Amino acid sequence: MKKTLLKASVLGIMVMGWISTQSLWAQSDPTGKKPITSTYAITNATVFTAPGKAGTKSTVLIKDGVIQGVGSNLSLPKEARIIAGDSLFIYPGFIDGGSDAGITAPKDPERPKDFASNNPPDEIAGITPWRSAVDQYSAADNKVEDFRKAGFTIAQILPDGGMIAGKAAIVVFGSEYSTNVLKTNTALLASFRGARGMYPGTAVGVMAKFRDVYQNTKLTKGRDEQYQTVAGVTRPEVNPTYSAMMDVINSQVPVMYQASSELEIRRAISLQKELGFKLILTGVEDYANVIDVIKAANVPVLISLEIPDDKAIKAQKEKDVNESVKAQYSRVKEAYDNAIKQAGLLEEAGIPFAFTTAGTKASDVMKSLNTMIENGLSEEAALAALTTNAASILGMSRVAGTIEKGKMANLVISTDSLFAEDSQIKHVVVDGYIYDFETKAKKKAGKSEDGAPAKVAGSWDYETESPAGSSGGVFQIAQDGSDYTGTITLDDPSGSGKINADLKDITVNGKSMSFAFDIAAGGMNITINVSGEVEGQSFDGTMSVDQFGTFPFKATLNPTLIAIK
Repeated sequence: MKKTLLKASVLGIMVMGWISTQSLWAQSDPTGKKPITSTYAITNATVFTAPGKAGTKSTVLIKDGVIQGVGSNLSLPKEARIIAGDSLFIYPGFIDGGSDAGITAPKDPERPKDFASNNPPDEIAGITPWRSAVDQYSAADNKVEDFRKAGFTIAQILPDGGMIAGKAAIVVFGSEYSTNVLKTNTALLASFRGARGMYPGTAVGVMAKFRDVYQNTKLTKGRDEQYQTVAGVTRPEVNPTYSAMMDVINSQVPVMYQASSELEIRRAISLQKELGFKLILTGVEDYANVIDVIKAANVPVLISLEIPDDKAIKAQKEKDVNESVKAQYSRVKEAYDNAIKQAGLLEEAGIPFAFTTAGTKASDVMKSLNTMIENGLSEEAALAALTTNAASILGMSRVAGTIEKGKMANLVISTDSLFAEDSQIKHVVVDGYIYDFETKAKKKAGKSEDGAPAKVAGSWDYETESPAGSSGGVFQIAQDGSDYTGTITLDDPSGSGKINADLKDITVNGKSMSFAFDIAAGGMNITINVSGEVEGQSFDGTMSVDQFGTFPFKATLNPTLIAIK
C-alpha cells in the first residue's frame, strides 16, 4: 500500500531533509564539512555483496565507517540518515593492488666527489629499501580523486624509484580528516630497471646485485644474532639497506617484482626459487605464454589494467596495400587479440589475480574491463579481481572485499549493473564517507514513430516514489520551434502552500526527455534533475536529488490541455 503524504510532496520532504542535514555538519569544525552524524542507511538498492552473488533488493546500514547490516528487514536507528537507493546498484568498493595515484618521484641524490660508476652508493644506484610510499604520497593529488570516481576505495601505493624502490603501503581514498593509512610496509617494490651509466646497468646486473643485497642482509642478520648472544664479538655495522631488507629476509613482507614481460616473469620467479623470499608479480602485461609457469610457482599476480592501444588496428587500410603490408597488419592484429584475451586465459587456468592501475588512466578503467570481458573474461572474475582477490592478496579479507556486517563501509553505487553498456558510477562510499559524482543520461538514437522527436508539449500529471511515500503534481511544457519552456508545481518545502518552479535545460532527443528545476529554500538553491523515455502519452523516468539518490518519476500527458505556441 502506498503511503499518503499529508502536508508536503516527496520533493518538498526531500528538500526539507536536505536542509536539515546541514545542521549535522560540524558545530565544532570551522570548515563546516565534517559530519557529526555518521550513520547512514542506503535503502531499497540492488546489492551485490560479493562476486558470484546475485543482486537482491536490500538496505545497507553504515555507522562510523563500518557496515552494521545488509538486508531487507533491518531495524534502522532513529539517527540514521536515509538515502534512497531505488534504481541503484551497490557493489563492494574496488581495491587497487598496485597504484601510483598521488605518488611523486623523490629528488635525485647528488653524486659524491669520489663517485665510482662500478661501485656506486646504494641510493644513487636505485637501491633504497628504506624509503616509504607514504612519504611520497599526497591524498590531494587529482589522480586520487580520478580513481575514486572510477570506483577505487583502497589502494596499495607503490613508491617511485629504481631497482629496489622501497616499501609499499595500503591507503584508503577517503576523508581529508584522516591520515587514510591502513598499513605501512606491506611489500618491498623491486624491478629489473638498471641504473644509467653505472652498475648495475643491465637486467642481468640487477639480478646479480639483488642476490648480493639479499645474501649480505642474511649475513648481517646472523652477525647481529651472534653479537646479541656471544661475548667478545665485534659489533656489526648498521647498514640502512640491510636493516630495511630484514622484513623480507624474515618472510614478514613479500617482494613485489615489477615484471611486465614473459622474460621478466621468468627471471622474478627464478630469483624467488633461488633465494626463498615471498613473491608477488605486479604490472604483468605479456603473460599468455607463461601462465603455466605462474601457476606452478603459485605466486599472486597483479595484472595491468592498461590494455594495448587499438589505434594501429583502426588505422589499417583494407585497399591499396601489398601482401607484405597485409602480413604486417595481420601480425599486429594477432598480437592485439592475444593481449586482450590473456585475462580470460588466467581465469581459465584457475589462477586468481587482481589488478594494478600503475601507469593507467582512471578514465580507461571501465573500457579496459569491458574489453577483457568481451574477449573471454567473465564478469564474475573481473569483479573478483577488483574486490575479493585483491583483498586476499593484500591480506585484507577480514575488513574489505565484500559487503558484510563488520567490514569497512567501502561501496561502489552505479546507475545500472556494473558492466552494463550505459552504467555509470554515481556514488562511491569510502570509509563511510559518501562521494557524489555527476552522471549524464546517455543519448539514444530512438525516434518517435514518424521519425520526429517525441511530442512533449502539454500538461503532464506526474507521480514520484520514495521511502517517504508517493506524491504527485503537474508540470507543463510549451514548444516554440525547437525550443522548450516549462514550469512545475509542487508543495513549498517550508510547508506554506504551493510553489511554481521554472523548468530549465529541457532536452528532447528522439524518445528521450530530460529537464531540471531549482528550488530555493533556507537560503540555498537545490537542483533536481529528471530524465526518462516518452512512449506516446506516457513518460517513465527517474528524478535525481542531490545527496538523496534517484527515485522513480512517471507522468501522463493530459490531452485536454495543449501548450503548443
